[in-house]
Amino acid sequence: MRVPPQHRVVIGALLTQFFVIGSMFAYGVFFKALESELGWSRTLLSAATSMAFLVMGLGAMVAGRASDHFGPRLVLTLSGASLGIGYLLMMFMDAPWQLFVLYGGLVGVGLATHDVVTLSTVAHWFPGRRGVMTGIVKSGTALGQVTLPLLCTALIVAYGWRVASLWLGVLALLALVLAAQLMRRPLPAESTALLERARAASRPGAPDPSRGWAFAPARRTRQFWTLCGAQFLFFPTLITVPVHIVAHGSDLGLSTGVAAAVLSTLGGVSIVGRLLVGFFVDRIGGRNGYLVCFSSLLASLTLLLVIRDPAWLFLFAALYGFAHGGFFTVVSPTVAEVFGMRSHGAIFGIVVFCGTLGGAIGPVLAGSVFDVLGSYQVAFGILAGFSALGLLLMLTLRPLPADDPHGDPAPAVAPISEPGRA
Repeated sequence: MRVPPQHRVVIGALLTQFFVIGSMFAYGVFFKALESELGWSRTLLSAATSMAFLVMGLGAMVAGRASDHFGPRLVLTLSGASLGIGYLLMMFMDAPWQLFVLYGGLVGVGLATHDVVTLSTVAHWFPGRRGVMTGIVKSGTALGQVTLPLLCTALIVAYGWRVASLWLGVLALLALVLAAQLMRRPLPAESTALLERARAASRPGAPDPSRGWAFAPARRTRQFWTLCGAQFLFFPTLITVPVHIVAHGSDLGLSTGVAAAVLSTLGGVSIVGRLLVGFFVDRIGGRNGYLVCFSSLLASLTLLLVIRDPAWLFLFAALYGFAHGGFFTVVSPTVAEVFGMRSHGAIFGIVVFCGTLGGAIGPVLAGSVFDVLGSYQVAFGILAGFSALGLLLMLTLRPLPADDPHGDPAPAVAPISEPGRA
């Protein structure tokens, strides 16, 4: 049975999300083994994570524009190979500089494309269902962050960290390169049919999915910088809380196993958040989707600040997990809603980069605050303040004209070098 091309794209995007984010989360299970054998500190290991995040953000800007011009297949093949080779070569590490080159550099490049390229491609194929399809694809990240760390843990226990790194690298290399071959942009004729169906099924007042802004005029709009600012404000929380919540639960009196269950609850609810927010964004619009996510995030962090009975951490995890998953779904459809698809990859890439700037410093800042004060309260308070600012910022987001009023109308399909092959 022949699988329709849009379904192949969803499968390829979901597999990419699964292996990229799963590999990123798996890095943490190598910490104790690297500490024990090589004597490397947590600070050094965390610094490599921050470097990978910065490389990811810079790479996202390049990858977004490259995908707009050359198509997703080539970009995802190269980045997938980079991630797999980085992990594969880590088995030979014996000096800190190698960690920064291999994980901070090669793996960081591999991380750069998982959202910008896959979600932009999905947005092209599903102009009328961008939210719900983004939610389905992003559910792959939650599945990956549960599965691959467990696999690596088992390999480390059985064979050691070097063998685990080798097999993770080989598995990621093969899976990501194969998944990339499923990805392509719609042909012009396919885009026309998709857009006509989207117009026929669109809600009253919805933006025309065929229109859009070029990158240069888009980045001069207030809406562009509003989305960049929102990304910078919420992304530190999405990275910081999963890193520190188990330790915080232990500080409040939970056993390590129960504290880990809080993190598992967060991950499980995040899948629900991705799917529900994706479903509703198609109906209520991106701005309202952001407001729902920021409200849930602010409520969860406010609760976290006043919790003294650790049992309430599970309610926190439910509220936070919904927002955590929702934010990963809402961004790409909102960029498409505000600016159209003419330069979606390039615009989305800049927005993602703004988030990685905050994501790179958030966990380190929280750890430093704890080291100085012996508590996470100040750090969580700062994150709650960021959430409140983000909520206020998104209240100011207003629609744009369908096309740049000072330029030519957007073509229905952004040009790529090899239509149908890229």
